[in-house]
Amino acid sequence: MTPDVLITGASGQLGWELERRAATKDRTAKAFDRANLNITDADSIKRIIETNAPKVVINAAAYTSVDKAETEPAAAFAVNRDGPANLAAACSTNDIPLIHVSTDYVFDGTKTGPYNEDDAVAALGVYGASKLAGEDAIRRHHTNHVILRTAWVYGVNGQNFVKTMLRLAEKQSALRVVQDQIGCPTFAGDLADAILNIADHFMTDTRPTEGLGTFHCTGIGQTSWCDFARKIFELAAPSMGDIPTVDGISTADYPTPAQRPANSELDCGKLSRIYGITLRPWQEALAEMLQITLSGDSHAAKETR
Repeated sequence: MTPDVLITGASGQLGWELERRAATKDRTAKAFDRANLNITDADSIKRIIETNAPKVVINAAAYTSVDKAETEPAAAFAVNRDGPANLAAACSTNDIPLIHVSTDYVFDGTKTGPYNEDDAVAALGVYGASKLAGEDAIRRHHTNHVILRTAWVYGVNGQNFVKTMLRLAEKQSALRVVQDQIGCPTFAGDLADAILNIADHFMTDTRPTEGLGTFHCTGIGQTSWCDFARKIFELAAPSMGDIPTVDGISTADYPTPAQRPANSELDCGKLSRIYGITLRPWQEALAEMLQITLSGDSHAAKETR
């Protein structure tokens, strides 16, 4: 059967949500993890896309180890630049729309206020540079694309900041979390719904006139890592009992191999204006994710709104 959507990165937190939520929308999906599809292999990409002939390709595969990328630049660029280039070239040859997920790390975080799609890019480290190179590769190889930049993604599946906080809370009564970096927490389930909404426009020939190009897509509202952690514990308290205190520290007090942008807030007005898509306030989405995670009901992630 010819799938409606072909999804890469199926084992990641976003790909996991995309595969499950596509089924609830009566869309057939064929999802590939790294073991079944290496996006750095151009011949494999070409063969699988031609064999499956999907209506839309969604690239959720990425090298996401921000700090490790500093010592593994070749690996980061292979997945984040060469992989999207291969997908874009194959999609172009077969006239298939491509939806690609990018990141706030293409910006250096020095702007006051949220970044819009037209702001100058200036990646601080290897991860951001490799994702930016992936964006550029897609633009070169395929005009029929949507690039969605997102930030601070967390989900039911896989490892992320929320799960790290919950794990640390089991061992420590006090945590120190960076307070001078701000961003927009984004639930992978909400992001998946937005991506599939855009894919529907392509499949039903209802794509808006301005519906190609680069868009920002995050949860509504911004916060710091420190206040994000405090909200996690506030919402989780009824299930956890005792919760740790959270003390704010500066970025300088928590050095990492890769430099992070101080401001990762993205303006998502363009996505709302053109596609009518607006994600939920991050606090609301976080409450749902915690309910699912703390109850152990991973199947609830299949539900859509």
